[in-house]
Amino acid sequence: MTGPDDHGFIDAIKPLVDAIGGELLPPTEAGEDDVVLSWGGSEVAAVRLPHLAASLDHVLGELRRRHGVPLSELDRTTKQQVVRALEARGAFAVRHGVETVAGALGVSRFTVYNYLNRER
Repeated sequence: MTGPDDHGFIDAIKPLVDAIGGELLPPTEAGEDDVVLSWGGSEVAAVRLPHLAASLDHVLGELRRRHGVPLSELDRTTKQQVVRALEARGAFAVRHGVETVAGALGVSRFTVYNYLNRER
């Protein structure tokens, strides 16, 4: 997947692929739903995108790492900020998104809806 000419390209896209919970593959291993990336007229990599539910789990895990504690241990204000950030990223468009987020935050679905409605 990486040759001398495309190493910088792979290094440049890797943080983005990691942030979305994707997987870098050689273009020859790309499946029908993978995104093949070209650079300088040659296919250099493929990105396997995560399933939406796995993507939400990935984002929640990243938020936990960023805060350094389980999300359920955050204070109320920080939980509200997390819910706003997740809403901006489309977390609640995923089936069972509210339930998944509520479980991660250690609150009820009703509380998550209250956090969402508070901003509106």
